[in-house]
Amino acid sequence: MTTFSSWSLPILFLALYVVFARTYDAFAVSFQRISEVAGSQILAALISDVLLYIVICILAQRLPNVLPMAAVLAGQSIIATVWATLMHWWYFKSFPPKRSAVIYDSPRALEELISEYGLEKKFEILWVAPVEESLRDLSRLDGLETVFLSDLHSHDRNLILKYCLLHGVSTYTIPRIGDVIMSGAKHTHLFHLPILRVERHCYTPEQAILKRAFDLLVSSVALLVLSPIMLLTALAVKLCDGGPVFYRQRRLTLNGTVFEILKFRSMCVDAEKYGGAQLSSGEEDPRITPVGRVIRRFRIDELPQLLNVLKGDMSIVGPRPERPEIAEAYERDLPEFRLRLQVKAGLTGYAQVYGKYNTTPYDKLQMDLMYIANPGFLMDLSICIATVKVLFLPESTEGFTGQQPVSANEPDTLHQTHEEERETTHVS
Repeated sequence: MTTFSSWSLPILFLALYVVFARTYDAFAVSFQRISEVAGSQILAALISDVLLYIVICILAQRLPNVLPMAAVLAGQSIIATVWATLMHWWYFKSFPPKRSAVIYDSPRALEELISEYGLEKKFEILWVAPVEESLRDLSRLDGLETVFLSDLHSHDRNLILKYCLLHGVSTYTIPRIGDVIMSGAKHTHLFHLPILRVERHCYTPEQAILKRAFDLLVSSVALLVLSPIMLLTALAVKLCDGGPVFYRQRRLTLNGTVFEILKFRSMCVDAEKYGGAQLSSGEEDPRITPVGRVIRRFRIDELPQLLNVLKGDMSIVGPRPERPEIAEAYERDLPEFRLRLQVKAGLTGYAQVYGKYNTTPYDKLQMDLMYIANPGFLMDLSICIATVKVLFLPESTEGFTGQQPVSANEPDTLHQTHEEERETTHVS
């Protein structure tokens, strides 16, 4: 290789590593556990190594020995673990926990979440109070460094925000749906006044062309690369119990259009005999076939949806598609749920990257609306990259234990609910 190539490869690796590491929050020492920081850095290094190996193969026009790269990855893993441990120790030794308070309208037990996520070293919760009590004496906020605002109405929230800004107190706000919608407002000027314009989401012609081109490119390449895995999966599903390979079901996409989603079948054909419609209990669910356990664990059951993307029913990135009946059930208590249909349903999405199985439907809706409020190619690319990390998270395969409308359908591993599939119809 030339001198330029020798220098360009390390620079390329560094650029790739920084992009992936930032996407996976690999430098967020103050907000992540040591294991999460180290794991994110190792994953970023792994992906960067693989991409760099591909580049080397192209430049060398041969397949170099992978053992040196495996040794490099092992060294990178050790360095990442040591770095995460030392930086975590240094940060919390140098920066004591911030004096904090929680003000709520709808209690969420934020102080418990702070402890659950290991952030008690970052925030010291001195008191928790309802918003009415807090507004009676805002001077209680003096001397604090951080205030968490949970589900406050805009008037009350704004009073506290203004006080905190004047007194140098940082705030973390859990928004309401209206706040999320306003985050996508367009800034304009009318009548010599600052105006915020909110309207139903609509891609510009350039955005629509770019998004469709991205969908076609990614789905085509993915189908080509993953076709051996898909063929082996189809064969395994068929040989397992002789039942149909695919599972089809009606789902909702852009503007409420109904389409048939396609998946590899992961449960026995007569799954309903185990007690009718019910949520899956996870890996121990007796309805899951042996092959189904494997393909669900690695999300292989979702791969046929690439055909839905190629056809145009879905996009690579967007809110996960829901059944019409389940959407109707959600909308009875949460009319805003239909706002998700402003864009095409997606194979992955904002809620799938940043939510968990026990994230409530309301919070998932807010995440979907955050994506709709600020869409774009870079956002789609970021979510695609972040999805890779989700595949490695053990919690992303846990059974759902919260209260949701019951759905009798194939478990949607990317939508983060394990649901029962009823395969007496819509199968092939």
